[in-house]
Amino acid sequence: MLDNFSPQPNWLQSYYFTRAAFSLIWIAAAILSGGQAGLAAFLLVIYPLWDAAANLVDARLNGGLKANPSQAFNVVVSIVTTLAVVIALGRSNYAVLAVFGAWAILSGLLQLSTGVRRWRIYGAQWVMILSGAQSALAGAFMISRSFGAASPTILDIVPYAGFGAFYFLLSSIWLVAAAYRKAQA
Repeated sequence: MLDNFSPQPNWLQSYYFTRAAFSLIWIAAAILSGGQAGLAAFLLVIYPLWDAAANLVDARLNGGLKANPSQAFNVVVSIVTTLAVVIALGRSNYAVLAVFGAWAILSGLLQLSTGVRRWRIYGAQWVMILSGAQSALAGAFMISRSFGAASPTILDIVPYAGFGAFYFLLSSIWLVAAAYRKAQA
């Protein structure tokens, strides 16, 4: 069904750019939070919730949840992660980092799957495939850090968000350049 669906022009470029912008704003807020527990908790909860909403909108605009099973599952994973973060916040920073690590692994593998599926339709998905794979590796690193001696903070998640922003921005630019080259041909 997805093969026969043609989303509105520039949707994917705008979507990737919006995801990058959100991540950059989130990073700035995390860095500027100055260790304020309430603000950090809000940011930690909103990050996977935003991911769920973004995947839901993207899937619906690209043929629906049924046509996009990896994104449908990613919506569920991100909602469950949001709830798990709320619970983990009441336990410890180690638990929060472990939850983010597990989420990074699952969502990364699902993003990789979405990128592979979209390659046939849009091309230029190698960045999202690489991002998904790196997300899974970052998740494993976060889990290993959650067993460390140093108490984790929101700043331990900033690099993960930063790489996500970079990959989403790079994907957006790549698709814009590909569309420009195609229009010039």
